[in-house]
Amino acid sequence: MVAAAADAPGTPPLDAGAMPVVVDQVALARLYGEPLFALPTDLYIPPDALEVFLEAFEGPLDLLLYLIRRQNFNILDIPMVGVTRQYLAYVDEIRSRNLELAAEYLLMAAMLIEIKSRMLLPPRKQAEGAEPEDPRAQLVRRLLEYEQMKLAALRLAQIPQYGRDFLRAQVCAAQSLQARFPDVHAADLQAAWRDILGRARLVQHHRITREELSVREYMGLVLKALQGHRFVEFEALFEPAKGSSVLVVTFIALLELAKETLIEITQAEAFAPIYVRLAYTPV
Repeated sequence: MVAAAADAPGTPPLDAGAMPVVVDQVALARLYGEPLFALPTDLYIPPDALEVFLEAFEGPLDLLLYLIRRQNFNILDIPMVGVTRQYLAYVDEIRSRNLELAAEYLLMAAMLIEIKSRMLLPPRKQAEGAEPEDPRAQLVRRLLEYEQMKLAALRLAQIPQYGRDFLRAQVCAAQSLQARFPDVHAADLQAAWRDILGRARLVQHHRITREELSVREYMGLVLKALQGHRFVEFEALFEPAKGSSVLVVTFIALLELAKETLIEITQAEAFAPIYVRLAYTPV
């Protein structure tokens, strides 16, 4: 906007040929991109439209802790007069605007007044050696616990969260609809089969079969073989063709017969042949 400067008292008049002075007026706002230099005369603004709460509290303890920390009071020695006065002033302020919200704070206000009145009364008589209880002790414990929880909540809020501070990477692998099979040659199959056979030989186990042999039965066979003979050579009583297990059982049968004095095992001299005979003569 261009305007001619008016002659102010005590200033020299402008010459006729002088250029006019340019004064820039600041726009109050912009409406659809156009500057607005004056408010509309028919604009209605509700009385409470521009109310702003600079401090928001989560409850009575939060407000009380804020008042104590703002004044740098010692939380272990709260000056109840000043804190109660500030607390009631805040309650009166919000009660005129939001009665339901103020109701949550009235209980704490009553507690503060009670503590203040108890501090004015003389202390009760306690047992000898016991210190009188401070009326503020319970309130101090609640404030300290609430402050610890509030600080812990702030530390948790600073931890990175999924969806707020970072996003999880999603990897999508494109797959072909047509199945592809690897090319296998005959030589590859032969090599794989030889490898399987080699591993099978490494894990082979020796299987032991159990053969049921009776010592009593072979004792009878030895006695039967000795009948009708005066002497029988020791080696003639064994049958190597039947295996080592039969040889062992036959030898045990000879030892049992000698123990029961049913046979006699004799040798004429050292390194001479060993003979076996019956110890009795059958009738």
